[in-house]
Amino acid sequence: MNKFLLFVFFLWVNHSYCQDTWKVTADAIDPSNYYGVTVANGMVGIVSSADPLKVKDVVLNGVYDHYQRGRVSNILKVFNHVNMQLDIDGKRVSRNNITQFQQTLDMQQAELVTTFVADNKVSVKHRMMSLRHLPYTALSVVEITALQDVEITPMSVIEAPVHLQDVRNYYAEIDRPHALIPLMTSVAKSPTGQYEIAASDSFIFDESHGSEPDIIHEDWDYNMHLMKFKKKLKKGETYRFAVVASVISSAHHPDPHNEAERLTIFAALEKTDRLLKFHHDAWQKLWDTGNISVEGDPSTERDIRFALYHLYSFARAGTPYSLSPMGLSGLGYNGHVFWDTELWMYPPLLMLQPDIAKSLLEYRFQRLEAAKSNAFEHGYKGAMFPWESAADGTEDTPVWALTGPFQHHITGCVAWAFWKYYQVTSDTIWLREKGWPVLQGAADFWASRVERNGPGHYDIKNVIGADEWLENIDNNAFTNGMAITTLRYANQAAKVLGYAQNADWKEVADNIPILKFPDGTTKENATYDGVTIKQADAVLLSYPLEIITDASDIQRDLNYYTPRNSPEGPAMSFAISSILYNRLGKVKEAADIFSLSYKPNEVPPFGVISETAGGTNPYFATGAGGMLQAVLSGFMGLTFTDRGIEQKISSREKGRVSFDGQETVFTNLPTGWKTLKIVGVGTDDKTYIMKDKEK
Repeated sequence: MNKFLLFVFFLWVNHSYCQDTWKVTADAIDPSNYYGVTVANGMVGIVSSADPLKVKDVVLNGVYDHYQRGRVSNILKVFNHVNMQLDIDGKRVSRNNITQFQQTLDMQQAELVTTFVADNKVSVKHRMMSLRHLPYTALSVVEITALQDVEITPMSVIEAPVHLQDVRNYYAEIDRPHALIPLMTSVAKSPTGQYEIAASDSFIFDESHGSEPDIIHEDWDYNMHLMKFKKKLKKGETYRFAVVASVISSAHHPDPHNEAERLTIFAALEKTDRLLKFHHDAWQKLWDTGNISVEGDPSTERDIRFALYHLYSFARAGTPYSLSPMGLSGLGYNGHVFWDTELWMYPPLLMLQPDIAKSLLEYRFQRLEAAKSNAFEHGYKGAMFPWESAADGTEDTPVWALTGPFQHHITGCVAWAFWKYYQVTSDTIWLREKGWPVLQGAADFWASRVERNGPGHYDIKNVIGADEWLENIDNNAFTNGMAITTLRYANQAAKVLGYAQNADWKEVADNIPILKFPDGTTKENATYDGVTIKQADAVLLSYPLEIITDASDIQRDLNYYTPRNSPEGPAMSFAISSILYNRLGKVKEAADIFSLSYKPNEVPPFGVISETAGGTNPYFATGAGGMLQAVLSGFMGLTFTDRGIEQKISSREKGRVSFDGQETVFTNLPTGWKTLKIVGVGTDDKTYIMKDKEK
């Protein structure tokens, strides 16, 4: 092929790749450099594998136990109940005998589609999803097309990871007039024996294929068993079947063994097409009520949707569960809940899916008493939320990490998030029942935490700020700013609810210092001398806290701290810089730095993002949250106010026009962006449209 044809082919491939912004495809799969993508429904996360028909991990939200991580808990990796095997004419399918291997995440449908050809005898299409409408159930749909006459032997496998204890395997067949339901189940104890875990699965056969095949169950050992069937196919014939699989623990249900089987039977009798319909409908509702599009730049549009897909996948409305930095993509950071939730992942969800955001707050509310005990243990009043939180809300940070006893800004982040929910929803019933107790507890904490050394010197000493590389410092900019914000929000909440204003909260807020260098630049802490920082700290006073609002002050802080951001730190700092450049009307600078908030962190083959550039711990949902804020609050200018979500872009606005009830702003957008459109903002699902003034 000559160079011209290669060039044309390259353009065609990239053009084809860029057109469907709902799909992320991996077709150059290197098992030695493979970081899987996750399909999840806010409860069960399933991480893909480089091996055909297999997955790497299954992570269950809401259940923690002590294993692999010393003396602190870890989110539980449970039975791998969606693995499959396939024999073709008695030969096992593996990476060694397949071609045309491709995996595609369809974000709109929330399913991973894997295709390959095995031994030049069959082509296989394997669709896998964690069902959105059934929180504990997954579905795999397999289509096998014979390229010549063959006998296939598909197998559904349940495997137990080594940390599960006392594994018991069961098999039964439930006979009904119109269906024989094969039911394979595994039950085990969590590593310490605190919880019982149960997984169950069943085949669903396409009725158009006639009679159901005979099922054979094989119990290999305590850690693995399978069920299989044989089927002869003629050349050109396509055979479809499905597997439904449920997993649940005693942290969710008092009788997980029976409940896992009930849920699987329910799904099996719903049949494949109904399961697919309800799953797709549930995801379409999410996209209809919260989506972002970028006309003119399909690659960026896909990247934005990829980030949004992960946040939607890792959280769920109507639950008391929160988000960890790695979501449900694995065991990163033990699955614990940090400030990453409230400050980074929560704002995009609050803007686009307030019901999901409410669940993250419910997690904190249900652990308020633990936060009060934590404050008491440290000699403070009110509620002191732990730096790392897991099942019961007590401190779960490893002892060697000083962040546990000293990174106190987390309490302010929690309170900040609670007030933001009220600003968006105006739900005074929720504020009285859930929001006020948290805001009151956080304000009482800060009032007791300060050291009252005179006017302007209500100091907060011996903390770790957002810049975690500087430990045990005094008057950290972000910590002090968050304390001030919390105290003022608590008094605002009291006013809304008709309670008396707390004069002491006001006095404390008015006297907590925000330190400055002689030229007016915000000083990160009392002893800060310009060293490299891990991540944004002082600039967070401009966004999201909005304590610093003057443009010259924002620019001065950006000029000072942006070059001090470490390339080895997480990418959220770049997201904040992008937002602030947008607020200064400097769209080109904002666009240049926006890509740094995620692009250098992408790893193969899907481009899932790691915590740092060159990192190997995806999926970093915290970074996705920062990147999305750069779009929502940066380029689109959306911000939380006492009047709800408002658009503030006056520094670069060129004009507005209304058409059919939709208001469009004409302004500067990044190069290549013709239109930025965000649908489903706030409780009234408002649409915002921004067009580049030059296009």
